[in-house]
Amino acid sequence: MVKLNQIWNNILLETETKVSTLGYDLYINTLSPVGIYKDRLILMAESRALKNIVDNKYKDAIKKSMSKVFPSLVDVEIITEDDVDNITNLDTEVDIPVTEEYMDDTDPGSQFMEQYTFNNFVVGKSNEYAAAVCKAVADNPGSKYNPLFIWGGVGLGKTHLMHAIGNQIRRTKPELKMLYTSSAGFTNELIEALLDNNNVDTKKKFRKKYRSLDVLMIDDIQFLANKEGTQEEFFHTFNDLYLANKQIIICSDRPPKEINIEERLKTRFATGIIADIQPPNLETRIAILQKKCIEKKKSVDIKVLSLIAEKITTNIREMEGMLNRIISYSSLVGGDCNDMNIVNDALRDYIDSKKEIITIDRIVDETCEYFNVEKSALVGKKKHKEIVFPRQVCIYLITDLLSTPLIAIGEYFGGRDHTTIMHARDKISDDVKNNATIATQIKDIKDRIFNR
Repeated sequence: MVKLNQIWNNILLETETKVSTLGYDLYINTLSPVGIYKDRLILMAESRALKNIVDNKYKDAIKKSMSKVFPSLVDVEIITEDDVDNITNLDTEVDIPVTEEYMDDTDPGSQFMEQYTFNNFVVGKSNEYAAAVCKAVADNPGSKYNPLFIWGGVGLGKTHLMHAIGNQIRRTKPELKMLYTSSAGFTNELIEALLDNNNVDTKKKFRKKYRSLDVLMIDDIQFLANKEGTQEEFFHTFNDLYLANKQIIICSDRPPKEINIEERLKTRFATGIIADIQPPNLETRIAILQKKCIEKKKSVDIKVLSLIAEKITTNIREMEGMLNRIISYSSLVGGDCNDMNIVNDALRDYIDSKKEIITIDRIVDETCEYFNVEKSALVGKKKHKEIVFPRQVCIYLITDLLSTPLIAIGEYFGGRDHTTIMHARDKISDDVKNNATIATQIKDIKDRIFNR
């Protein structure tokens, strides 16, 4: 039997390689699995707007990934909380065939994707400390590097390192019980346990499952923000494992001090090792692309790889997406992937589409550089005058250039309420119309975003 969260986690891993980083992080990764009805996977969106975006832009990608991992599941339905009462007879644990390359049994350790190893992780100055610490944890889980907190921007290799740890432990210490999940997965399981009023032992089983582990990996811990009940349960789970010298590995897109969670959790996260991953430099980006070419058994000239590495500076997944586009386009037209005419044709739509190359991180970085403020301050809680205005400008630019939901923008800026985001957007929008200086500043930052 395969559990619902295990099904969804594997579908997520496959989908992550097929869509843009922005689309994955802001839309697909926010969905929650509800259950399975016959051959249909039911997913819940946080809002009707989010449901509409997923239905229109990402549902097909999810279905393709699902059919590759779980061939017997043929359809996906996106619902919202308002639809729950109309959905009945759902299964959360099913006996279905699983594509062998993803899961060869139902053990949680089999969730780790085999292609993510330390051997194929390209190490540079931007990630060498994180890679070394992760390798040490994989060699001796539960020893001196516990807990391990890994943070960094999207697409920089956090998921790769977590799966590399899991794969190495599974290979060298197969007797250890491991579980890799997201904070959303942890939350959903807790909710299921609390709602199962017909079985008084459900919550006990939930706690036993998590507190009897040897290695617990939690991804996207920042999404525990504003979930007080889940934070309480995770706090006690963390304590039990930590006191028993069990390895805890936590992943986030920001450091502990910038996550909107209880101080006692922040304190515990900081008791171990905090390892950050920064955007790789040009040489490392080229080396990563060369490694990808070897994996794909494709010979791509250094001039093409340099072009990609120069255009995409902060996101490894986007680089791989651009490389895949060149390779697939050259194959489609029967040309050479090293022919610069073919390369330019392949990337024309990619480069012209601002939504594919512009991310929240890009807008934030350019705003910070323009106003000479620290990124941690801009997205943090400080309300100093020199920070508030650049923050409002940044929020306005995000709402103007991207179709990111206000709730997601608020989450990025330290867990702010969506009404705060609306206020910032509307204020700067009015300022642009009535203040020539501010209008010029907005134009200057846009020019930096589009032309650098």
